[in-house]
Amino acid sequence: MPATGHTGIRGAAHIAGAYEHPRREIPDRTVAQIHTEVAAGALADAGLQFSDVDAYFCAGDAPGFGPLSMADYWGLELRWFDTTEVGGSSYLAHVGHAAAAVAAGKCQVALVTLAGRPRTGGRRPGGSGRIPDAPEIGFENQFGLSIPANYALAARRHMYEFGTTSAQLAEIKVAASIHASHNPHAFLPREVTVEEVLESPMVADPLHRLDCCVITDGGGAVVVVSPEVAADLDRTTVKVLGHGEAPKHTTGGRPDLTFTGARWSGPAAFAEAGVTPEDIDYVSIYDSFTITVLETLEDLGFCPKGEGGRFVSDGALVAPHGRLPFNTDGGGLCNNHPANRGGMTKIIEAVRQLRGEANPGTQVPDCRLALAHGTGGALATRMGSATLILGQEDA
Repeated sequence: MPATGHTGIRGAAHIAGAYEHPRREIPDRTVAQIHTEVAAGALADAGLQFSDVDAYFCAGDAPGFGPLSMADYWGLELRWFDTTEVGGSSYLAHVGHAAAAVAAGKCQVALVTLAGRPRTGGRRPGGSGRIPDAPEIGFENQFGLSIPANYALAARRHMYEFGTTSAQLAEIKVAASIHASHNPHAFLPREVTVEEVLESPMVADPLHRLDCCVITDGGGAVVVVSPEVAADLDRTTVKVLGHGEAPKHTTGGRPDLTFTGARWSGPAAFAEAGVTPEDIDYVSIYDSFTITVLETLEDLGFCPKGEGGRFVSDGALVAPHGRLPFNTDGGGLCNNHPANRGGMTKIIEAVRQLRGEANPGTQVPDCRLALAHGTGGALATRMGSATLILGQEDA
């Protein structure tokens, strides 16, 4: 494929290891222990050890002083660390930052981890410990703005502007549930219908319970390495081709609720990778709510703005043969949303697809290019988007 933009970090790093914690309720582990289990799993998947790690990336879910506490806990000798905290998009940002650090010669083996226990007594889902000090709190939270209501505002506005329907949003949940039915670890492993989504209790009009993500314990990790390290590993790796990230805020109190930060992060990632939306075989899209997926697909350029409802209908997102297979593990809507920060699992499933290691019923044939996208913050107020383009080793 001809390049259409600058090269940047294209091919500068590979994802060599990926691991998702198999449990969705983990009452018998501390958060640090879950971080340890997923880190060990990803390193083993890559054929590496803790002693090989010279860079560590974590977000606000990491306990204590983040990389300082975890490096001490694991005995890591680090040359680089990164504590970027942008909610659920943090981990996609971390992969891009790790690739840049590798390209700059700052490190060779970067470990990225996520872990949390919101389901069995850990930190409540929906944000970081710094939220109570945020400048917007006195203007918003005292009026009772909840997380589902925030996304419902975006959904209702999209319906008003473009005629999007609840049934079209439900198609996204249906696709995720079909994929989850193939996943033995999925929190909600049962297929549902559009009618069942619409008949589930209303949480925040127009979003029903089944339009909302699950809340799970768990975690995941990936290992990003230099091409030289990748060449020495007895493991299929995935090449990092492009990365973009961007915030979207309230523009002085006049936000447009119909688009996300993917409007900017997506084009940056595509330009760096030298590919277009038409080249992508599989997408992992952050799915905190069904409306999150619909708006993100539009903003990434898979369909024009306002046509997301039509685009996701009629099985378009269902693997293996839909027009654009998405979230083939069941995603945050059905499989796993560890610590309510679903960006990590989006990377992991994209890696599985490119390696040909997804669940057999959902593996996309000849999957060569994948997009993973994360959303942090909240759709109707301030948020951050991060996009990765990943490819097979020879991409």
